[in-house]
Amino acid sequence: MAGRPPEGPPRDPVAARGRRAFYRARRKLRRSAVDYFRGDASDWLPFVALLLVMPLLTVMTVLAPLWCPPTALVVPVLIGALLLRPGSLVLLYAVAATALGVDSVVLGPGGNGKFTPGAVIVVTAVGAGGLFLAQLRNRVGVPWRGGGSMLFDLRERLKVQSQIPGLPEGWHAEMALRPAGGQSFSGDFLVAARTGEDKRVLEAVLADVSGKGMDAGSRALLLSGAFGGLLGSLPPHEFLPAANGYLLRQEWDEGFASAVHLVLDLDNGEYELLSAGHLPGMQRCMGDGNWETKEAEGPLLGIYDGAKFNGLRGRMRHGDVLMLCTDGMVEVPGRDLTEGMDRLMGEADRLMGSTFTGTAWRLIESVAKDLNDDRALLLIWRE
Repeated sequence: MAGRPPEGPPRDPVAARGRRAFYRARRKLRRSAVDYFRGDASDWLPFVALLLVMPLLTVMTVLAPLWCPPTALVVPVLIGALLLRPGSLVLLYAVAATALGVDSVVLGPGGNGKFTPGAVIVVTAVGAGGLFLAQLRNRVGVPWRGGGSMLFDLRERLKVQSQIPGLPEGWHAEMALRPAGGQSFSGDFLVAARTGEDKRVLEAVLADVSGKGMDAGSRALLLSGAFGGLLGSLPPHEFLPAANGYLLRQEWDEGFASAVHLVLDLDNGEYELLSAGHLPGMQRCMGDGNWETKEAEGPLLGIYDGAKFNGLRGRMRHGDVLMLCTDGMVEVPGRDLTEGMDRLMGEADRLMGSTFTGTAWRLIESVAKDLNDDRALLLIWRE
């Protein structure tokens, strides 16, 4: 037929089936590799690889014991402790014990520098520790390949939730957080959102969970997610009662927290502070340059049901600064909290002449750098 392209040579059905089988096998291998590194697949691949390494090390030990001593078996044993499930790990250890037996027979025991009882002790001790780690990992249900990435993701999510939304021109806000002991997780956190009509209201909640560092990190992460969901979904005066009820339902052994809730009108600067056993806010007035403490009344969250939280109203004029912090910033053993607050306000006065960016972090460095507690500071400034 005119215009029809010429037909090519006939296709070989056997070759076509072979290509399809090859592509299916390649896709399956690729998915297996991805699942393995995600921690979703079985451990047969590393198990087989480590089984093949065992006889190789045994042969090298027999041929060159000075370069490959019997204690070299700790390498696959340790790798197996990180990669394998407890059941597979026990089988690998049985193979390692067999390899040690072969080494002892071929090299001979004694003090000739080739095989000693110390090799058995070292390999056995590493194996016992590896089996303990594998059982702990299996009980937690998080593979080692995903455990670190999961913790990293949780830490980053906590940081994202602590970010302050963009503010209109003339307003500046900055938050700094430093966990106790240089750890990655903290019992202090901040959640903030723009609410109200046209998003002209800034709501921010600075909370301090009982405990510090890693001990309080998991509870702080859970509460920050819950508080972030409540913020803006409820009227301001209903937020702390709802948060209090949430903590009571958790029934934690250390199920209390302090929090301060700021509701700031970005049009006229009027604000309201509602506190749940938290430190007073501190406001610096541009007119006279003095600091005033703004203390609202309310019990700690998670203590008893039906708690009442009374707000305190104020106004930020142009040039005013409002500072909220957790007790880790001002609490020094053997001293009153007011002394620490006075020191913080004095240091803030000294830094007012510099640029606003980085002031919160500089305050932590200068006032509470060596304090062994979680430290969080929120600064809001109106030009």
